[in-house]
Amino acid sequence: MMGEKSGAQGQLFYQFNLDEVVPVEHMLRKIDAVLDLSEVRAQLAPFYSHTGRPSIDPELMIRMLLIGYCYGIRSERRLCEEVSLNLAYRWFCRLGLEDAVPDHSAFSRARHGRFRDADILRRVFESTVETCMAKGLVGGEGFATDASIIRADANRQNHVDGGDDHDWTGGGGSGPSRAVREYLTGLDREAAPPKEISLSDPASRLTAAVGRPAFFGWSTNYLIDVKHAVIMDVAATPALRSAEVEATKRMIDRVERRFGVKPERLIGDTAYGTAEMLAWMVDEKQIAPHVPVWDRGEREDGSFGRSDFTYDAEANAYTCPGGKSLKQFNRNYVRPRSGADKDGFRKYRARSADCGVCAFKQRCCPGQPHRKVLRSIHEDARDVARGVNATPDFQQSRRERKKVEMLFAHLKRILKLDRLRLRGPSGAHDEFTLAAAAQNLRKLAKLLVPPSPAMAAA
Repeated sequence: MMGEKSGAQGQLFYQFNLDEVVPVEHMLRKIDAVLDLSEVRAQLAPFYSHTGRPSIDPELMIRMLLIGYCYGIRSERRLCEEVSLNLAYRWFCRLGLEDAVPDHSAFSRARHGRFRDADILRRVFESTVETCMAKGLVGGEGFATDASIIRADANRQNHVDGGDDHDWTGGGGSGPSRAVREYLTGLDREAAPPKEISLSDPASRLTAAVGRPAFFGWSTNYLIDVKHAVIMDVAATPALRSAEVEATKRMIDRVERRFGVKPERLIGDTAYGTAEMLAWMVDEKQIAPHVPVWDRGEREDGSFGRSDFTYDAEANAYTCPGGKSLKQFNRNYVRPRSGADKDGFRKYRARSADCGVCAFKQRCCPGQPHRKVLRSIHEDARDVARGVNATPDFQQSRRERKKVEMLFAHLKRILKLDRLRLRGPSGAHDEFTLAAAAQNLRKLAKLLVPPSPAMAAA
């Protein structure tokens, strides 16, 4: 018999326990078990007035932001709606059924004010790293680094040429935007201007993959521990390879200073295999460079490359396959000279007379009167990296490097961070830091909180 709901008047009194309706295996329960926000109020206290009306609880706002980044809710307006409707979200935020959800505008005011002044989002991220270290998820032996480009909140059509002296004062007397002010504050007047500058987010950089349209973007830089792919540090940089390399140096120094951890080996791709970066790893930090050497001295046309020439450090000269000597100077100077150019390379030349009668000339320098070989001032560090590249450990490191690439795929596909909502260096820093904190929390919840007996049996 078909049933029918009867009764027009609802119940006047209800007994409802929010904790009972949230499933035991819900991810937010596991995250809540490992999340430590006990010091948030103390860290933010100096940035609040001692008088006036009480503000919105900052811990509540941070919990709501973490929900948004854990579940890929990119809009704060939609986040407030979801927290208002979802019982599990209310439970995680410590909100009862009768409690009001903050207005979405409160997040902008807090982010551009107290949160950035106290760098509280950075502290929340670092607390996740400390928890991972306390639980034994960080090995500290090997780190991997990489960068991924995220689209900026900027339209390609809304730009000016980089060489133009643009008026950034803005129209209507409103003055430049926050992103423009940050750009002008950090502007390097001596550096060459980019090809195009976005009017919406001028600190972002124009970039493009091969065969795809160009767009303005930022790079999120990760430094991870390869034991469990815990994100040890994160940094936001313009989409420039040189900026990404410098960010890795800062992150390694910051992790060592903040947590007392320095890796024995650093894993990266060829972008981190420049001579300067390898010298920094080998000479300054004593870190084994598990990085392919970025080398333009080898040739693919069958002619002799730099590896076919033997270097004699004592004589400071190369010997070619024909047995002739390539020297840096043709005479001895009373005061020794380095001979390095502005790019850090020394040039060694053979004699034209030797090359002209050599049987290997067509294989060595067919279109030149004599052969030249360049040697970096950091060639010793490059030799160390080449030695590492020939070991089985390097092959293992290449496989472990995929862990950081998987984190970027998770960031874009699961957390939906494929385009920024905030502008400027501070906006990119906030978004990337919160996303990294969310990824660490999800990993903690997965590895540390055991499943219930019922789920384990299933």
